[in-house]
Amino acid sequence: MKKTITDNTIDADILAYTVGRDTVLDLDLAVWDLMGTAAHVTMLSEMPVDPPVVTKDEAEAVKKELGRIAKKVADGSFKILPEDQDVHMAVERLLTERLGDLGKKIHTGRSRNDQVAVDVRLHIKNEILRSELELAGLCAALVGKGRENAAIPLVGRTHLQPAMPSSVGMWATGHAETILDQLENLEGAYRLADKNPLGSAAGYGVPLPLDRRRTSELLAFPSTLHNCFAASMARGECEAALLCAIAQAMSVLSRLAEDMILFSMPEFAYFRLPREFCTGSSIMPQKFNPDVLELVRSKTAQTVGLATASLSLLHAMPGGYNRDLQDCKALYMEGLSIFRSTLRIMAKVVDGMSIDAVRCREAFSPGVFATDAALRMVAAGTPWRDAYHDVRDHLERLSGEDPDKAIAAKTHEGTTMGIDYNLYMYRIQSAGNSASGRLEALMSAKKALLGA
Repeated sequence: MKKTITDNTIDADILAYTVGRDTVLDLDLAVWDLMGTAAHVTMLSEMPVDPPVVTKDEAEAVKKELGRIAKKVADGSFKILPEDQDVHMAVERLLTERLGDLGKKIHTGRSRNDQVAVDVRLHIKNEILRSELELAGLCAALVGKGRENAAIPLVGRTHLQPAMPSSVGMWATGHAETILDQLENLEGAYRLADKNPLGSAAGYGVPLPLDRRRTSELLAFPSTLHNCFAASMARGECEAALLCAIAQAMSVLSRLAEDMILFSMPEFAYFRLPREFCTGSSIMPQKFNPDVLELVRSKTAQTVGLATASLSLLHAMPGGYNRDLQDCKALYMEGLSIFRSTLRIMAKVVDGMSIDAVRCREAFSPGVFATDAALRMVAAGTPWRDAYHDVRDHLERLSGEDPDKAIAAKTHEGTTMGIDYNLYMYRIQSAGNSASGRLEALMSAKKALLGA
């Protein structure tokens, strides 16, 4: 086996065990590693030392070559060899093959610790922003479905039992609002990742005048992780924070999926799921199963497990870098893959779902109107508790109640006829604009460092 740059005598089995899945997982980090290297070599060429570690012309040559490698990443021809161990050494190998001794200079002032830390943070930022755009797309589908069916009555339920009059509009926008609120947790994870660790090296800095603020500027980070030791320890915190945000968001999505499963059952039949999104049975010809929604529940459980694994991994490590952190990579990448695919799938299913207005109205039993009837008595002067008992004892009087009139009677903020659809669309558009703007800045930084 060809010897690695850093490990000249390591046992082959030990090497395979320690490398793990990095040769595959790091392909997702490749373009961010190239970006980090371009920023680092630019900073080295500006460093006030004589003679320069890297000249300005040499830095341009390295960046040109990094752009060439970026094209290989884009077309799928970039490979990480087992003897490379990871993306960092693969890039250094390719640069050295093309540029000779100049390729050997790019690691000056860096460790693979701060390299992977910056790669992961750039990758996380990109993934969160794209997730937020997909989340906004799902919420737009829900709000659109709610607005389209705003006046269709729907039995509101507590403990799954019929409770009070609601509407399809209220149901759809209620789910949209709880999903939109998950942006707060995603933004928290984004802010944690939006600090530059590059230049911290192995966690203790180097005796060179590195300009860490310059690399922050080049990489579109608004700030630098100040303490080099903290920058090293923070490696797994970003991944864990993101996984916790994903687990909570998936839990909210799972509740939406469960509602859609229940309300599309023949016993309810309020909703109809698109047949092309359902699966059949190998033995029962009549079956159209909501498998995709059931898998949302399963994948939610998986993300909770991934978040738990990331926190468990972190809690017993001492300060400084430890190889345990390598395993955070697979955890957060799997969580992101589940989350983003779920957002896209749920938007499709919501958009394709149809509402059976007749079945929705037929589902209203007299008891659903009980609270409204008691409140009408209160408005006429009856004490609440007397009205409560009178209605409870005479539910048969409510058999002629009209569900359409019931939802029309509730007009205060946030109820059936008080839903502000424009408010939701404003929140969705604002979230989308914010994510798009930051994503554009990140892509501009990448283009500036690596070329088109």
